[in-house]
Parts: sequence; structure tokens; C-alpha cells
Amino acid sequence: MNIGHHSLANNLFAAPMAGVTDRPFRQLCKQLGAGYAVSEMVTSRPDLWGTRKTTRRANHDGEAGPIAVQIAGTEPDMMADAARHNIDGGAQIIDINMGCPAKKVCNKWAGSALMQDEPLALAIVEAVVAACAPRQVPVTVKMRTGWCQSHKNAVSLARRFESAGVQMLTVHGRTREQGYSGVAEYDTIAAVKAAVGIPVVANGDISTPQRARDVLAATGADAVMVGRAAQGRPWIFREMAHFLATGSLLAPPLVAEVKRLLLEHLQDHYAFYGEYAGVRTARKHIGWYLRTLPDAGQFRQRLNLLDDCQQQWRAVADYFDDLSRSMDRMPAELDAASQHHKESPMETLT
Repeated sequence: MNIGHHSLANNLFAAPMAGVTDRPFRQLCKQLGAGYAVSEMVTSRPDLWGTRKTTRRANHDGEAGPIAVQIAGTEPDMMADAARHNIDGGAQIIDINMGCPAKKVCNKWAGSALMQDEPLALAIVEAVVAACAPRQVPVTVKMRTGWCQSHKNAVSLARRFESAGVQMLTVHGRTREQGYSGVAEYDTIAAVKAAVGIPVVANGDISTPQRARDVLAATGADAVMVGRAAQGRPWIFREMAHFLATGSLLAPPLVAEVKRLLLEHLQDHYAFYGEYAGVRTARKHIGWYLRTLPDAGQFRQRLNLLDDCQQQWRAVADYFDDLSRSMDRMPAELDAASQHHKESPMETLT
């Protein structure tokens, strides 16, 4: 699997998620089998580049390459400048955000709102490609199937983006109107793959190794991108890699290993954010790790009262020590999307 001249370890990608895929989380996903991970989206507004939030999102110190930065905005020249700025900061691949469904993004006509204005979307792509080409930095695009059910234009945009020089496309199998509700569909992703010659990545509801296999088969996509299913479960990438290579499922990880992974993640997280922000932003990660475990709700209530990193770290360590006395392995995850269907795998995916 290649993006431009960059060779990737495999075709299992960690999706860019605002407030989630910071440097500590990206590094953990790569450590546990992700072949590629994209940063949280970075604004194209130059007046915000120096803010703490943006500088954190653009921090790739010590991260294994290729370094991929996702940029978001609405003005071609500003997006081109943002691409150059992030390349100067170490970006090796620039991804354009045309998939975010958040109201605060779409209300400014950024993210998936750009799919409503095809001339503007194309102008942004052309400007960013022109800015990146002299530096030999590939440009990719992440988008949705369209703005709404009656306006699915991913295929037409994909053709135009390929002609403009985009070197990979990621398609989330939902419209912007759907947000993250309902079940992702993959027919549109298959149609995009059939329409272009560049790599296409399938995204949406890919939550188990079996699901990854079935989506790759149904769409012909070159890779899959995992988002919410990796929250609190970053080992999903090694599970997928093993299953795709062997056809057999790995056993769920040992409780002792998850304890070690989470505690190391927290230490990296605290170092990255500092005491005040670190303890608060870590709460959601801890909650995701614990969501299927006994007494997690009660423990989280107590945890949310702690505002000291060391106390939080110690509480998590004690919780897992207690847990290890009653269970050796983590519970197996179910494919939530497939539970709504009783059809064959192909019918479920379409």
C-alpha cells in the first residue's frame, strides 16, 4: 500500500478524529498495528496557527512516519498556505477534510459542506496540490458519499479530484445528513473505487476483523479506515491484521496487557497535555477502555472527581488490579452494525 512515494506497513488506517487522534493516540495505534494514522484536523486560518490547540494538533515529535496532517477550510489560497505551513512543520502527506459533519464546521462551509459546492471543492484541491507538488508531498481527500440522500456526488467528485492530482481518496459510507447515525453503506464506496485509478479507502462501521474483510471484498477498496471502533480498543488493528493474514481470530487481550497499555497511554497523554488539561482530557479515553468492564460506571463517577494526574493514574491501576482477580482477558467485542441485520455478509454491507 502506497500513498505517492510513501510505502505503508499495511492497509489498516486510523481515522482522523477531533479530540481523539492526538499524537499519543496515533503513536499507540501505530504500535498496535495501524499502518497509517492521520492527525486531527488543523484549521487553515493563519491567525489560529499559534494557539495552544492548533500547535498541539500539529505536534508530531517522535512520531513514526509518514506524518499525515488533515487541514480544513473554505478558501483555496488559505488552504494552500496551510498546506505549506504544515509541510514546514514536518507533514509528509496533506489530507483535505471534506468529511466532517459537525455543525460548527459545516456552518462555515468547511468539512462535508464543501461537497455542496463542487467548483469550490475542486478549486481547493487544485490549490493544495499546486502548493504540495514542488515539495513532493502527496495530497489526499477524506469525504462522505454526499451531502444528503438525494445528493450523493462522491463519484463525480472523485473523478475530478483524481484529475486534479489527488493521490488517495477516503470515503465514509454516510452522507453528511446522517452524521454518525444509521448504518454505513458501501455501494457508493465501490462505485468510487470503480471510477478512479488511485487508491480508495473505505470508512464507516468497520468495527471487527470480519467486518474489515467483508468491506474490502464488497467494495474492492485498497484499505479500510477505523474510527470510533479504535477508541479504547487500539489493539483492533493487530486483530484485523492477524485475521486478514491468517483467517483466524486473535483472543481478546489479557487484562494485564490492557492495564499496561492504558497506563503507558496515560503517561504519554499527561506529558503531552500537562497536568490541568491532561487529567481532564484523559477521562474520555479511560471511559472508552472501560466501557465493557464490570462496575465501570461507578468507577468513572469516582474518577471524574479526581483532578490530579497521579491520583487518576493510581486509581486506574488499582481498578485493573482488582479486575485481574476476576477475569484474565478482556471481553470480546461485537460488530454492532451487523447486529441490526440477519442477511448474508454481502447483503449486510450493501
